[in-house]
Amino acid sequence: MIGLLWEGRGMRGHCFSVMLTVLFLGTLLTTFIWYMSNDSHVEPHRLPAPKKTEKRAPSVSSDSCNDCSHVEPDKLPPQKKTEEKAPSVSSDNCKGCSKVINKVLEHYSQTWTKQEENYQKYRSQLHTRCRGSEKAILTQANTPVGSKILYDGEKQRFRKVTLELFRTFMKESPFSNKTWDTCAVVGNGGILTNSNCGNTIDSTQFVIRCNLPPLENEFKAHVGSKTDIVTANPSSYMKKFGGLQGQRRPFVDSLQKYGNSMMLLPAFSFAFSTPPCLRALYSVEDFEIPIQPVFLNPEYIQNLTDFWRSQGVREIRLSTGLVVTSLALEICTNVHLYGFWPFSHHPHGFQPLTHHYYDDRKANYFHSMPSEFKLLLQLHSQGVLRLHLGQCGEQ
Repeated sequence: MIGLLWEGRGMRGHCFSVMLTVLFLGTLLTTFIWYMSNDSHVEPHRLPAPKKTEKRAPSVSSDSCNDCSHVEPDKLPPQKKTEEKAPSVSSDNCKGCSKVINKVLEHYSQTWTKQEENYQKYRSQLHTRCRGSEKAILTQANTPVGSKILYDGEKQRFRKVTLELFRTFMKESPFSNKTWDTCAVVGNGGILTNSNCGNTIDSTQFVIRCNLPPLENEFKAHVGSKTDIVTANPSSYMKKFGGLQGQRRPFVDSLQKYGNSMMLLPAFSFAFSTPPCLRALYSVEDFEIPIQPVFLNPEYIQNLTDFWRSQGVREIRLSTGLVVTSLALEICTNVHLYGFWPFSHHPHGFQPLTHHYYDDRKANYFHSMPSEFKLLLQLHSQGVLRLHLGQCGEQ
């Protein structure tokens, strides 16, 4: 009897398990059939990738794509940026330099007129703080025997003025109590090439040139020949003439084109500059040519550096061009600058330029504006001096 009861219970349990299994399989089958009949329930984030690519493809034109305005400007193709910012400049002629040149032209293109009040302000400040008319060069009047000359490039070094050195100084400044009406300061920039500015430059009363530039033959029509001051950094003649250690006749002959002008020597900027500058002076004396060697006063250079630094010039040392321009602002009523253009391309035709009008060396600046030129452009805009860019007669 007990065995029959256990057997009955086992059969009922088995039937119950079979029923559960059938119910489970039925549920799975129902779910599968429902899922297959509703395949439209695909989530948006599973859209095919090509659809996104088609929206962002840069080749899609704005005419056929109403939803392209979301593209940020900095994602535009580089050539599109260039065309928007400088449509007048060919990318073949001036890659990347158009922005800074166009910025210069914004200021330069305005009609230039001298503004007497601004000119007098700068002239007065330069005279008060730097006194170039009296101290630009070393003279027997401002640098007596026994005094010390401090090198402006090496503050810890000095040169004592001996009787022999004193003898080489001019007796007094040639600029004291003198004023010239028109002065031309001539740099050596490649912008002077084919400028036809020679006659215009020579027509001014006083002409200052930089670093013993060539003036003869094909250059004369564009840069002129008249010279009242010419600067002579040792680097401009040391290599070419063997440091004046041997024959000096070639060096002396090269100076003949400057006539009886003053040759401004930076003998006391650095100690190593003193010997070659003295050799240059002795060469002129020995061959008795009319050019007059004079020494730039390092005290004047230091005062100028402090003054222009207060006006925003960042260069550690002032260029020769800015030094003689500063002197011109003190001693000249009307100052004109030629050959001052540091960039790689011409401001009007955008043709490539060399660093100097007489060589094939490349220009230094391409995408930035040196602070000295920025200052000269500012003085031009303020009517203090006139900066000439381009061919003479067309400005």
